[in-house]
Amino acid sequence: MDNEYINKYLDYLKYERKLSNNTYESYRYNLEKFSDFFKGKNLLKLETDEIRDFLYDDNVTAKTRAHYLTVINSFYNFLFENDLILKTPTSTIKLPKLEKKLPEFLTIEEVDKLLNINPMKPTDYRNVAMLETLYATGLRVSELVGLEISNIDFDECTIRVFGKGSKERIVPMNDSAKNALRIYIDEYRDFLLKDKSSSYVFINNLGTKITRQGFFKILKKICRENGIDKHVSPHTLRHSFATHLLNNGADLRVIQELLGHSNITTTEIYSHVSNQKVHSDYEFHPRNDRE
Repeated sequence: MDNEYINKYLDYLKYERKLSNNTYESYRYNLEKFSDFFKGKNLLKLETDEIRDFLYDDNVTAKTRAHYLTVINSFYNFLFENDLILKTPTSTIKLPKLEKKLPEFLTIEEVDKLLNINPMKPTDYRNVAMLETLYATGLRVSELVGLEISNIDFDECTIRVFGKGSKERIVPMNDSAKNALRIYIDEYRDFLLKDKSSSYVFINNLGTKITRQGFFKILKKICRENGIDKHVSPHTLRHSFATHLLNNGADLRVIQELLGHSNITTTEIYSHVSNQKVHSDYEFHPRNDRE
């Protein structure tokens, strides 16, 4: 019976809320964990303290706990709004306070190091094009691997991106990204396709669309080969794109638009990064006390 209500809720997320596939899968996974914890119990009759027991399990971090609570709260609100329960058992449970971490980013010198690739094979040219595009546009990795040939306008030097919730935005690209994409698409992409056809720009060794996991492996390998010791994820390049724009005088609202953030407060994290750099560099003022 519990699965019946979870499935109804998941259908609501997919067909009415139209969540992205990644978010949907995250919600589904969290609800499976929640249901498994209470095997043999009716989820519709759980008390607040029982749900707290699940959330405050020793193996659950504050960040995971916050995510679990968001999902579970949304599930019970759905049940309440559909008259399946009389009250929401999670209404008095507060989200844990999370330490706001500043995003990790690469310095301009580190980006130069990362992009210092001497391409020899078709995959090398593809990798150059992927990295140049990511750093030039600040795309999410899902947007990068989902990029189609028809999304690129070489005449206007722009890329049409479909972000979270299928929101469309137009992002400019610089000459480095444009040239890398041109060379890869015109001269090397067909080698990777191996007589197959695909509308996607970035192709793996099997002749199909490259995956997020595949790109992450490529990125880690390039970082190792180029002597970058930081933990670098695809999101690190997105953070680097935004931070470098802000440090060089770009307006926060423009960065919000380029990143596809629906809320300016999400973008404001980069102003904290920039302020931290200001305070750090201020240490060089000649009137500061130095030991």
